[in-house]
Amino acid sequence: MPLSPQAYRPSSALTDVADFLADPVQAADFPQTILRFRNDRAAAEIGLETLSDDEWVAHLGRFQPLPGTLPGPFAMRYHGHQFRQYNSDLGDGRGFTFAQMTATDGRMLELGTKGSGQTPYSRFGDGRLTLKGGVREILATEMLEALNVPTSRTLSIIETGEALHRGDEPSPTRSAVMVRMSHGHIRIGSFQRLAFERDEAGMKRLVAYVLKHFYGEESDDPVRLLTLVAQRTATLAARYMAAGFVHGVLNSDNINVTGESFDYGPWRFAPTWDPEFTAAYFDQSGLYALARQPEAIQWDVMQLASSLRLIAESDPLIEALGLFASTYQAAIVEAILWRLGVTPREATEDRALVQTFERALRTSQASIDRVYFDLFGGQVPHGYDENWNGLRDLIEPYAPRRARDHAYWQGEPESMLIDEVEAIWAPIAERDDWTMLYDKVERVRAMGAALADPVPEA
Repeated sequence: MPLSPQAYRPSSALTDVADFLADPVQAADFPQTILRFRNDRAAAEIGLETLSDDEWVAHLGRFQPLPGTLPGPFAMRYHGHQFRQYNSDLGDGRGFTFAQMTATDGRMLELGTKGSGQTPYSRFGDGRLTLKGGVREILATEMLEALNVPTSRTLSIIETGEALHRGDEPSPTRSAVMVRMSHGHIRIGSFQRLAFERDEAGMKRLVAYVLKHFYGEESDDPVRLLTLVAQRTATLAARYMAAGFVHGVLNSDNINVTGESFDYGPWRFAPTWDPEFTAAYFDQSGLYALARQPEAIQWDVMQLASSLRLIAESDPLIEALGLFASTYQAAIVEAILWRLGVTPREATEDRALVQTFERALRTSQASIDRVYFDLFGGQVPHGYDENWNGLRDLIEPYAPRRARDHAYWQGEPESMLIDEVEAIWAPIAERDDWTMLYDKVERVRAMGAALADPVPEA
């Protein structure tokens, strides 16, 4: 097998905790396996980019075990709050984790699926994924990666040849199996299940496992874990806001304890700064609306703190939980300055700039993507109305984070609004034409290169 000898470093760490964390399962036997998308850029981080298409399908569509890693797929067990209602009847219902490896940057990464068949937690579901759902996942993860949001990556989409019936899109519709590359699949809900079952031994083992394999620390201190999770998830919330992104379903079983976003269902990017903008049609109360996301994620982290009370005292957990707010306040300033393409100055000055920017964005109701595009590097162009007058003087002293020398700046801003997503799906559904999708991915990656921090000189 032509795996990259320099980059392929398999792991089977999950087997150390699988006895209480997961169940062995089998993938569905699909009628077809038609490769539609392979992310070789992400695959290069774990040594899989050298696989032939046939080998790729065998391992990421038929799920033949990769050498040296997990012996087979595992469906994760967890509980969680769904729209603030506790549910003990959860778990991976149409996915599993089937491989672990150490990436080129030293992080533990896992390969997990969506649409790979039924598991003990399917709850009357068919365990499948629509092809449209897979396409939407590609678009979400590519855009978020380009916008500096910690996210899983869509590694593979393989069409599986089944006709699926869904109530929220035209049926029958085409099916697919997706593989995501993620920095772990341990959720806050994983800890909630152990607390619910009063499994102190399992809780201690899971704390040590996460700290060792996902934070690189030899410790079993639950307060240390909560400290790290609070900081990582606060940073995630800030970057959601800077991106104008609405996840849609921020339940505690959808919050990864590594602070990496994953599992994209009814996501949306907001066209303008509307605090009440929601992604899910069923979120009628606006619980996970754009402006409520930081509070929603913090609430989920509070559930982790509550779960860790099984093995820790309250006072140090409360203190650690308090880091969410302070971390978020610093992270939102950092994230918006990054998107504006300017180098931070002094903390008070930076906060004033960000507050003025947010106010102008809200009152003007200008396109979020257009504004960030036009202001990148620190100048408010002529033609911006009086809403932006207060920002002009504040931003003038800021040095550009990087020059506007990429070809991206000669065109139009990239966005990922719902109408664009539907337009990309239409030719796939109508005539199996994938050109718009592949072109969009290339343009989004070009945007990411234009926004990225400059590579430091050796």
